[in-house]
Amino acid sequence: MFRNNKVAWLFVLPALVFLLVFKIWPIGVSVIESLTMTSYTGTKSFVGFENYEYLFKHDPVFWKSFSVTLLYSIIVNPLIVLTSLLMALLLNSSHFFTKFFRTVFFLPTAISFAVVSVIWMIVLDPYNGLANSFLTMFGFKPQPFFASPDQALWGLILLNVWRSSGYWMMYFLAGMQNIPETLYEAAEIDGASTLSKTFKITLPLLTRTISFVLVANTAFNFLSFAPVYIITKGGPMGSTNLLMYESYKSAFVNLDMGRASAITTILLGIILVFSFFELRFTRARFEY
Repeated sequence: MFRNNKVAWLFVLPALVFLLVFKIWPIGVSVIESLTMTSYTGTKSFVGFENYEYLFKHDPVFWKSFSVTLLYSIIVNPLIVLTSLLMALLLNSSHFFTKFFRTVFFLPTAISFAVVSVIWMIVLDPYNGLANSFLTMFGFKPQPFFASPDQALWGLILLNVWRSSGYWMMYFLAGMQNIPETLYEAAEIDGASTLSKTFKITLPLLTRTISFVLVANTAFNFLSFAPVYIITKGGPMGSTNLLMYESYKSAFVNLDMGRASAITTILLGIILVFSFFELRFTRARFEY
């Protein structure tokens, strides 16, 4: 027994080392860094929770960024999960056309967020973009898109949904492929409709897949950075200034590592809270 466990640990050890070095260690460094403050001479001093106190009591930019991040995540997370789940339900068969559309829907995932951001910035350019060319061709008014405080965040949301849905669709498809066909055959014998089979068989048996996709997608979206950095720079008027980008500005533009680390630590706490409630929700909603 001990020998078998020893061999298992040897296989797991490389992953544990990578987890410690590239995940756990940076988190610890960030938390410690958030408790320090850097002076104009470059020296650091331990200040305890002063960075957090300043953020919560005297930093309107942080609260603006916090509200934008919360709004962004509350909208984009369900949209991506629902879109990817619907795509998986529609394409859960072995026909040629379903295989073709699986490939088409997955293709945006093969493009990096940086390249996708550049493409969307060009297409939605308010002056020379392809989107406004089509709008004016059909008699509609040109739109400001990323140049508008009212439209910029929605543009980022649509960009994320378009790029990410195909990726999470593959997880749902993998989960559906593991559901025994005999369950559907038995339901058909009992006269169950397609909708009934979806809600009574497919969704309950996708509990773990839904939980994983929901939690992983939430963490991914809270840490969105590339589209903001490349397209909007947090503007216009702070309408797309997500917490991750605010942390970047604080660290590499204003050279305030204490504030940047405090924001990152708060962001980590928000992700943990959201993940906890999402796991509880999926367990209660789809338990069988």
